[in-house]
Amino acid sequence: MVLRLLLLLSGLLRATKPAPRCETGQETLAKCVDIALSSCTDVTYAQMMYPNFLDQKSREVIEYSSEYILISVLQNLLQGECNPDLRLLGCSVLAPQCEKDKVIKPCRHVCENLKKNCLHAFDAIDMAWPYFLDCDRFFAGEEEGCFDPLAKLRGEVVVEEDLPSDLPGTFIQFKHHSYSQMVSMLKKTASKCSHIATTYSIGRSFEGKDLFVIEFSTKPGHHELLKPEFKYIGNMHGNEVVGKELLIYLAQYLCSEYLLGNPRIQTLINNTRIHLLPSLNPDGYELAAEEGAGYNGWVIGRQTAQNLDLNRNFPDLTSEAYRRAGIRGARLDHIPIPQSYWWGKVAPETKAVMKWLRSIPFVLSASLHGGELVVTYPYDYSRHPMEEKMFSPTPDEKTFKMLAKAYADAHPVISDRSELRCGGNFVRRGGIINGAEWYSFTGGMADFNYLHTNCFEVTVEVGCEKFPLEEELFTIWHENRDALLNYMEMVHRGIKGIVSDKFGNPIKNARISVRGIQHDVTTAADGDYWRLLSPGTYIISAQAPGYSRVMKRVTLPTKMKRAGRVDFVLRPIETWPNKLLRRSMEDIYDPYDPLELYDPHAQHGQPEARGGSPPGRDKPWWWSYFSSLDLHKPLWLLKQR
Repeated sequence: MVLRLLLLLSGLLRATKPAPRCETGQETLAKCVDIALSSCTDVTYAQMMYPNFLDQKSREVIEYSSEYILISVLQNLLQGECNPDLRLLGCSVLAPQCEKDKVIKPCRHVCENLKKNCLHAFDAIDMAWPYFLDCDRFFAGEEEGCFDPLAKLRGEVVVEEDLPSDLPGTFIQFKHHSYSQMVSMLKKTASKCSHIATTYSIGRSFEGKDLFVIEFSTKPGHHELLKPEFKYIGNMHGNEVVGKELLIYLAQYLCSEYLLGNPRIQTLINNTRIHLLPSLNPDGYELAAEEGAGYNGWVIGRQTAQNLDLNRNFPDLTSEAYRRAGIRGARLDHIPIPQSYWWGKVAPETKAVMKWLRSIPFVLSASLHGGELVVTYPYDYSRHPMEEKMFSPTPDEKTFKMLAKAYADAHPVISDRSELRCGGNFVRRGGIINGAEWYSFTGGMADFNYLHTNCFEVTVEVGCEKFPLEEELFTIWHENRDALLNYMEMVHRGIKGIVSDKFGNPIKNARISVRGIQHDVTTAADGDYWRLLSPGTYIISAQAPGYSRVMKRVTLPTKMKRAGRVDFVLRPIETWPNKLLRRSMEDIYDPYDPLELYDPHAQHGQPEARGGSPPGRDKPWWWSYFSSLDLHKPLWLLKQR
């Protein structure tokens, strides 16, 4: 009897013994299931497995967990910073990738890089780094076989079309490029011409897509003395796609023609540092692309994922310029950003551009738009706000007209005298117009370039169709190719030089002034400068705090197509007017400017929302987001005091 009881007990124990678990901690009988978590439906894989790495065994358990609520609200808590990166990283733990009934861990190096770049955002709101994003605990090394949950943000998830292997090196496929295809093409082009090209990102869109730039130079990644910096920006409005495609084609053209020995392209790249940003608004483009080519929409996809028009989102410095214009001795350049601007809604794309302008001494730029066929130039905001169509010139009116005509005259359709065509309304103006005279708006990028930096920027409306059919792209490229090149070459007009002291040491932020033009440019870190000017005779002066002013008379012939070299050697003075010191320091960027303190993805907000726990409260302001959780509030998010 005792023996029978022992045998029966042994059988019961075997029957109730848990099934062995696989290496990943999942039940051997567990299967891959479709992802049904609303905050994780945009991951790069289709299936997950229960239980997840936190041993949460069902969709309901996950959705009511503090971890899931956190990744769902991080976008708001961090005001867009480091998102959707953090959400996608969290999804890789809460909804682990599953293939052939086996889970795959996310890569540890991805977690470590994100923590390094985003920890400050958690510190800013007095929040601890989430425990489930522990890079050692829930992530794996590449040697163990892991996946990158952020790959799609870098455009790495792309299916390449099969193209014939015998295509010539100059082949350009005239098609619309998705975000991933665009990134892939830019990287391919940079790899093909690695000795003169590189790619980099100036920041992220609101939805986390890299804002990729391809650069061409004899020393990619570096500013070279006296070599001017040029940029093209496309797709600022997401539904205006022609500029984006033109810049992708232009990148391929510059690369292949340089390799073939085209003297015009080699001269351009050897003497210029060129930056092409095909898509400033990739989020808006995705929305517009859903409508499809041929859809000539004016609204869908124009704005960002935050519902912001990027060409209305820059600081309004034009109003300040008009205020200063009547003040004797006041300068209409390098105007600081008003502190009040940061209290508004500033897009991460806008901030990325502003940081970019601070980091590189750009000389000339153009933004490519769609919906008309004309070149416009600053100011874009009328000197009288109530006047919607009022000629409102900058102090550099003659130079801006010269720059705008350089593009218009090289474009066969814009220069066509027929009024019965796209852009025909501007024929009598030569295909160019002052922006505010066309229609006035504030917060534009071109005005900001001119009034905050050394950079002159025009806006090119490259066609009446915002999203044309693919079969039209070949013709559009050939209409714009020479105009794009001709405008880039204008960066070499005017004068350039170096400002130094008597020992040859470069002087940074020295002012280069032109008599009769109330707008200065400043020297870069190496003391070099570029001053765009139309042909004529000018009195040029250079000055810097603590140095005497030096003046020179310069004549620029009409046929001169290279910048004249005008150097200045400044001598120190024992005593100098305090007024000059005050004006120079006032015009240099405010050292407390928030733009200097945040990375390109940070979002400026009210200090109450970013400054941690208010006096007299036990918990940080964000604790209310988790008020629905009775028993499982995330105490692990509270910093240890």
